[in-house]
Amino acid sequence: MRTCINSEIGTLEGVILHTPGSEVENMTPGNSERALYSDILNLSIASKEYTQLSGVLKKAAMVYEVKDLLAEVLHNKVAKSHLLHELCFHEGIPEMEEQLFEQTGSELAKMLIEGVILERNNLTNYLSREKFLLRPLHNLFFTRDAAMGMNGHMLIGRMANRIRERETMIMEVIFNHHPVFETSTLNPLKPPQGILFDPKATIEGGDLLVVRDDIFLIGTGMRTSTQGIDFIIETLKKQNKGVFHIIVQELPETPESFIHLDMIYTCLSMDSCMVYEPVVFNLSRYKTIHFCIDNSKVIIHEQPNIPEALKKLGIDLKPVACGGKDDPWIQEREQWHSGANFFAIAPGKIIGYERNVHTLDELNKNGFEIITASDLIKGKVQLNDNKKCVITIAGSELARGGGGARCMTMPVRRSEVNW
Repeated sequence: MRTCINSEIGTLEGVILHTPGSEVENMTPGNSERALYSDILNLSIASKEYTQLSGVLKKAAMVYEVKDLLAEVLHNKVAKSHLLHELCFHEGIPEMEEQLFEQTGSELAKMLIEGVILERNNLTNYLSREKFLLRPLHNLFFTRDAAMGMNGHMLIGRMANRIRERETMIMEVIFNHHPVFETSTLNPLKPPQGILFDPKATIEGGDLLVVRDDIFLIGTGMRTSTQGIDFIIETLKKQNKGVFHIIVQELPETPESFIHLDMIYTCLSMDSCMVYEPVVFNLSRYKTIHFCIDNSKVIIHEQPNIPEALKKLGIDLKPVACGGKDDPWIQEREQWHSGANFFAIAPGKIIGYERNVHTLDELNKNGFEIITASDLIKGKVQLNDNKKCVITIAGSELARGGGGARCMTMPVRRSEVNW
């Protein structure tokens, strides 16, 4: 599969998921904040909800699992050696590299995702308060952040929190070595020749939206730094392949539900978008900045807001209000539970949480039929090619992890959109 992401809404052809497992359970109230959760999850309930998401996606596209891809690529001894050398150095356990290399691909994939228990075999380890030598990847089921498609490239994320950096190493070795994908990777940690590495550069997939093959919408806030966006700007300048547009949206640093741009803005169809109005339209102190990259020349202008900036580029999207238009308290409540975080499987066909009833009502008023994931999976309803719809998945537990359908999906290929 040749990776190609040149829109947020093109018909989905390939997507990577990670079904949450024991790494989600290996968490306590004491370490949940370090794991970037506001609460601990009930895995049995979260798994049932996640099955609805994966079931819908399997109806639409080729679905790949991170653990399976990793296990398969670890049969390649060169890839395995490269990953373990980088990973053990990063984790501060170089003495474990040889022992880990001896594991089979499947067993090693499990260890790298679910963690390695710390052996109490010396005084330092005996007195340690840590349970794990290699901590579980609690956040891996939010696959969106670790790598993101930009046209024919896969941009490897550089996480704001050190605890998530192993996720990016795993995705880089998959895209560089797994035979199922044909792609080229970009990595701010390993910039192309002529671009200097900036240690302050961070970028996560929840902040990058590909609106059109020449228009990228990027949020900067808690997780994606201005230096990370500068890396993308410099990379596009180096390509010297025509005109590109980057629209940068500053994000508030609090509350934590504003963690990424896709928590306040997502694309729904060729004529509509989901917005959390209090941030997108009302917080004028947070700037919307348009960068026009014309080969190696950059022109910068401020814009009133995201929809206006896109409209000037020929993308006229009607805003649909997260939480409805009537009550700011309801808007805030539903945004907290990823009410603006939708994932498109085709233009006008989106997936979101059923718990955000006022958001769903607003979508219905704007022409989106409401379909339950259960009915779609069981074949009780079919997707009408000419009709907009929102497919609802249960999210009483998944939403507590701090993300929605877009957060939990890493698309690798979409079909072209005829704008």
